[in-house]
Amino acid sequence: MNHALRTLALLSLGGLAPLSSAPEEAPQTIVVTSFYPIYIMALNVVKGVPGVSIQVLIPSSTGCLHDYTLTVGDMKKLANASLLITNGAGMEPFVEKVATQYPKLRVIPLARGIPLIRGDRGAPANPHVWTSVSNAITEVNNLGATMEEFDPVHAPLYRANTSRYVAKLEALRTRMHTKLSPYRGRKIVTFHEAFPYFAQEFGLVIAAVVEREPGSQPSAQELAHTIDLIKKHGIRVIFSEPQYPALAAAAIARETGAHVYVLDPAVTGPDDPDAYLHIMEANLAVLMHALR
Repeated sequence: MNHALRTLALLSLGGLAPLSSAPEEAPQTIVVTSFYPIYIMALNVVKGVPGVSIQVLIPSSTGCLHDYTLTVGDMKKLANASLLITNGAGMEPFVEKVATQYPKLRVIPLARGIPLIRGDRGAPANPHVWTSVSNAITEVNNLGATMEEFDPVHAPLYRANTSRYVAKLEALRTRMHTKLSPYRGRKIVTFHEAFPYFAQEFGLVIAAVVEREPGSQPSAQELAHTIDLIKKHGIRVIFSEPQYPALAAAAIARETGAHVYVLDPAVTGPDDPDAYLHIMEANLAVLMHALR
């Protein structure tokens, strides 16, 4: 091969792997989200914004954060973070520990401005606000406003992303209200305290909860009370959750003849910006089948 042909061949190979390409811009800002539903919101609001990296603090397979204790690895994720985005309303019991170790880290709760459902007999407020689509919209708007204020150079991108995702959520909310309106006032039994905001939004009545906290098996007296209540009110459906075993719900179903279905609180799932939309669409299909 003469010199000219060797040069041409090298140039051709260079086309497959450019020799002079500029290195990719390294992320300059790390935004950490506390857990899965907040992470999905952030994927949408920060989508395509240069120089911003989104991470999730607690592994997405964890589920709700009841009594969750941060690991050394969790804390290391926060070492270089600029923001920690949380749900708030008491969902993240470890926030004070984070604030102590990283006093300069800004912690932003998204549930601010949402009226909380208070617990019985002095129990803490219920933190599962995102299961209401309307509350999820409020949280997304709060996140968008936070990012615009924190990173004003990219404010138009955050604003456009927020508007685009809120439009999808509003369409979902309209569709769910239309489909579920015939079932307003229906009594249901849920697995744990994840769905009061969901039920409130769509006019369902939670007559009983199988386990107040996931993993806390109900006592014999509590099981008997739930069975009596289901029989008394003629309740036909019990909703378990995909994140937890449904042993207690199955036992109640055997005693009452009720059917067990799965309703997802959207606390675990794939790394997909549309995951919340898909989960709520699946919940709608389950409810339409269970309540018909």
